[in-house]
Amino acid sequence: MFEDGKIYLGTSRHPDDSINKGEYLNLKLANRHGLITGATGTGKTVTLQILTEGFSNAGVPVFCADVKGDLSGLAAAGETKDFLTKRADTIGFDDYVFQEFPVIFWDLFGKQGHPVRATLSEMGPLLLSRLLDLNDTQEGVLNIAFKIADDEGLLLLDMKDLRALLVNIGKRAGEVSNTYGYVSKPSIGAIQRQLLVLEQQGAKNFFAEPGLEIADLMRTTRDGRGAVSVLAADKLMMSPRLYSTFLLWLMSELFEELPEVGNPDKPKMVFFFDEAHLLFSDAPKILVEKIEQVVKLIRSKGIGIYFVTQNPLDIPDTVLSQLGNRIQHALRAYTPREQKAVKTAADTFRPNPEFKAYDVITQLGVGEALVSTLMKKGVPSMVQRTLMRPPSSRLGPLSVAERRDVINNSPVGAQYTKTIDRESAFEMLKKRAAEAQRKEEQRQAQEDNEREQHGRARQNRTGYQVPYSDRDDRPTKRARTKRVSTRRRRQSVTEAATKTLVRTIANSLGRALVRGVLGSLKKGF
Repeated sequence: MFEDGKIYLGTSRHPDDSINKGEYLNLKLANRHGLITGATGTGKTVTLQILTEGFSNAGVPVFCADVKGDLSGLAAAGETKDFLTKRADTIGFDDYVFQEFPVIFWDLFGKQGHPVRATLSEMGPLLLSRLLDLNDTQEGVLNIAFKIADDEGLLLLDMKDLRALLVNIGKRAGEVSNTYGYVSKPSIGAIQRQLLVLEQQGAKNFFAEPGLEIADLMRTTRDGRGAVSVLAADKLMMSPRLYSTFLLWLMSELFEELPEVGNPDKPKMVFFFDEAHLLFSDAPKILVEKIEQVVKLIRSKGIGIYFVTQNPLDIPDTVLSQLGNRIQHALRAYTPREQKAVKTAADTFRPNPEFKAYDVITQLGVGEALVSTLMKKGVPSMVQRTLMRPPSSRLGPLSVAERRDVINNSPVGAQYTKTIDRESAFEMLKKRAAEAQRKEEQRQAQEDNEREQHGRARQNRTGYQVPYSDRDDRPTKRARTKRVSTRRRRQSVTEAATKTLVRTIANSLGRALVRGVLGSLKKGF
């Protein structure tokens, strides 16, 4: 069933259930992007798995996010099961064999794979603003912060760098506002609070060095297979904005770093974007426009992007029109919106006179899909009702021990083990503050010295200075009384301040104890 230059997807059939022909994805047109859609439980993940296997065997590196943990099974050979062998026999898949694939595990939190890191400078203010959920005014302040960092040679690598820069900007808000535009301290405070929230979600581990090298995602093995980079995303999905922003950043990094290659015989890399609706959910117009631009132009870099989502309505029309290879699993059509989704999906296919796509979409079984791929000159094939081929790798996740073995034997593990904290904005601003303090102390000492010299000059102008031994410098009785009273007054102020501090600490401890004991009860009221 395998053909050179193509990936076998499955076998199509006529409406009377007779076998028709094999359905393939042309590697030369695989960088024209694609779409995999369908309701939960209809087979999208397995389709992603068999596409990944096909690309890897063809020597194409793959990056995919493992939302449910099932894609980790790519690292192990499949096992004989009745329903798998039955499907292979039904579709005439005579070349069906079990096989493991060269998987590299990654994890933003560094728990289930090699740590993935990037710097704030690489992320940029547009994506970071979306990640922090800033309004237009706050986004403007963040843009000013990045501009100041560029102008003053300040490296923004991790979160403490940005915090230090925001504090510095707040202290000289007047100067900054005159040069770059109005900066308010409330906006700076709001950004600082959002940074704290982001840090609590685990982003502190992501913004660090060494950063992810794109070359490590584009590896091939000695036998010519493409490496499969699997991002552990089960916990990452608890922070959907971080998940989608990271994948968008990675997509833009591929676009910026890779050279133009024209129309290669096969993609340089394929990028699967699972749960793609998160990318466009609540995204501002400017961000959607950037995504559209990247999707349009990145194929000239040899990169194929495949969006995986439940509903084709999750993808904006401007992006949907760029996705040439399409696999549609079953959809349900009970509500008006679901019916609209089915119609949208049906209308995107090149019609087949043997059946109506709108009717078939709701009748498809598990592991069955409507398939239309690009043929020569980029023309979409006529939509076919297709039984998808069974995967060669394991269905289901690896065990913890198996995953650990794969990570330990990874070709890239050593270089990402330890973080690097080189001199950046935090350290540079700290040095500036220390230097400013030193200069201030020098200025103060100089002023004191000048005052002392001025006093001596005045004494010299009187013409005669009484010797110290002949002077009676003892304070008068009135002066002594004044000193005692002043000392008593100072002591009283000190005592009052001490008492206030003690009361404040006591009250703070009291409130902390109340929150600790009654925190869960208060939430219910």
